[in-house]
Amino acid sequence: MLFTPHTLGSLRLPNRLVMAPMTRSRAYVAGIPSPLTALYYAQRASAGLIVTEGVQPSAVGQGYMNTPGLHTDEQVAGWREVTDAVHAAGGRIVAQIMHAGGVGHPDNTGHLPVAPSAVRLGEQIFTPAGLQDTPVAVELSTAEVEATVGDFAAAARRAVDAGFDGVELHGANGYLIHQFLSQNANLRDDRYGGSVEGRIRFAVETAKAVADEIGPSRVGIRLSPRNGAQGLVEEDAHEVYPALVSELAGLDLVYLHLLATGGAELDARIRDLWPNTLIVNDPTATDPAASAEERLRWGAHLVALGKSFLANPDLPVRLRVGAPLNEADLSTAFGGDHRGYTDYPTLALHPAVA
Repeated sequence: MLFTPHTLGSLRLPNRLVMAPMTRSRAYVAGIPSPLTALYYAQRASAGLIVTEGVQPSAVGQGYMNTPGLHTDEQVAGWREVTDAVHAAGGRIVAQIMHAGGVGHPDNTGHLPVAPSAVRLGEQIFTPAGLQDTPVAVELSTAEVEATVGDFAAAARRAVDAGFDGVELHGANGYLIHQFLSQNANLRDDRYGGSVEGRIRFAVETAKAVADEIGPSRVGIRLSPRNGAQGLVEEDAHEVYPALVSELAGLDLVYLHLLATGGAELDARIRDLWPNTLIVNDPTATDPAASAEERLRWGAHLVALGKSFLANPDLPVRLRVGAPLNEADLSTAFGGDHRGYTDYPTLALHPAVA
């Protein structure tokens, strides 16, 4: 099933393998992707779909060092080189729009992180001076929350201008959208907090604004129920996520990208509520091919893989022929030059099959 085509909006995907979003921290200081970034993604164009690393929708949305943005003309021009390279190689690529929220440090960004509430998220973060404690975030005012919704929509428009085939909203892994869903990160008493309806409001309004801006057939969203990233607590996930997914389903977004962290019952409930394409990323998988086939039988339409794509530019071919996989060197995962980024060998160059 992995190597059968799938229609995603206006895109015809040649296989069911999705390159999962992975932060690589190799952008220029101004958040502009480098020429190496274009090569990195173009090398992986045989994926059915590529989802980029998280891209901040505004300067205040940045959390980590050297991550790319989509809020200046220079960044759009840099991303245009990336999308042109991927399309020339026959690929399809969407930009993951990621606001880090309360996960950040002034040494990385020049500003304190902002979040639903004035709490400290995570424990430590890499900075130019090494690991440092994360600060208490600045609480967004109601007006600032509404403005942030607009930032996501503007970034989505810039993504289309940069040649992307669509966008994915990062509502997972402890970042801003996820923070609004959480009981311990969202302590607000306005319309964006308190009840389940209040805590899902930011995610729904953001998805609607982005869909209105570029069309729902170009918009997906990633969710990771109960994964506890950045110290988030979601004891009522069984209430929050069915309510959220039901609202999102009404917007007719083209896909839901589910990180399978909610447990079997909740994951299945989300699957059953979602009417369009479902992408599943199983973080516990040890055998990429076997896990992918199992998830397709479970009900996923597409399967996202991360580290396997990081180390294997030609992963679909390797899985199809049963070739050995390169091991990812995680010491080069974040920051640096071409090493561990664009120098992984393809199948023809692999010593085991040369």
